[in-house]
Amino acid sequence: MGLQAGALRAALHLVYPPQCLTCDALVTTDFGLCGTCWRETPFVSGLVCDRCGIPLPGEDSTDPEYCDDCLTIARSWARGRAALLYKDKARQMVLALKHGDRLDLARPAAAWMLRAAQPLLEPGMLVAPIPLHRLRLFRRRYNQSALLSARIARAAALEHCPDLLLRPRSTPSQEGRDRQMRFANMSGALTLHPRRAARAKDRHILLVDDVMTSGATLAAAAEACLAHGATQISVLVLARVAKDA
Repeated sequence: MGLQAGALRAALHLVYPPQCLTCDALVTTDFGLCGTCWRETPFVSGLVCDRCGIPLPGEDSTDPEYCDDCLTIARSWARGRAALLYKDKARQMVLALKHGDRLDLARPAAAWMLRAAQPLLEPGMLVAPIPLHRLRLFRRRYNQSALLSARIARAAALEHCPDLLLRPRSTPSQEGRDRQMRFANMSGALTLHPRRAARAKDRHILLVDDVMTSGATLAAAAEACLAHGATQISVLVLARVAKDA
C-alpha cells in the first residue's frame, strides 16, 4: 500500500509539481516553502518567553525566562509557545487560513506548532481549540483553530475535544482595541460546554488558537477551564504578535 501511494504521488508530481505555499514557485515536496518565502517567514526559535512564546534576547537555557508583559500581567495559564511571529509571510498565511479558505495550510501550520509545543507536551493532556461564535462559524464554515488543534492532538497522540469551549455571545472584533479594551471585550465571553465540562476536571489542558495579541481570548478560555476544575493550562498559537511586528 505504501509503495502504491508513493508511486501515485510521484505520478501526480509529474503532472502537478508541488508549489510553494505562498507563491507559485516550484518546490521539492508538498506543503513546502520555497527558499525565498522560507527566509521571509519569521519562525520562532531560540530563547522565548516561557509563558507567551515571544522571542527574547539572549541564549536559550533550561531555566524559564519571561517577557516584560508576562512579568507584569497576571496570566491565567502557566506556559505557552508560538510557531511564528505575526508578520511578513506568516501574517499572509494566517490570514489565508483564517479568511481565504486555504485549508491546505492547516497541515504544515500544525506541524510547525507541534514542533514549537514540544516543551509543553505531557501524557494525558487534553487539547482544545478556541471556539468561534455560531454565527461567525456559519459564515466562515470552519474554525481554523479547531483544524489546527485536531492535527496537533492526533500527531501528539493526545485526546482532542473540539467543542470543550463555547462562545455564547458574539463579541465585537478585537481589531483596533488596546489591551484593556481587549480584556474587557472578552470578559466572560467563553464558557465550557455543559456536556463536556467534566472532561476538564483534574486535567492539564492545551488551548490552541491561530494568533495571540494581548492574550485576552486565551485568558478567558483558561479561566473558564480552571473554573471547572482544570489543574493547569498551557497555550499554543500559530503566530504571536510582537510589539515591533
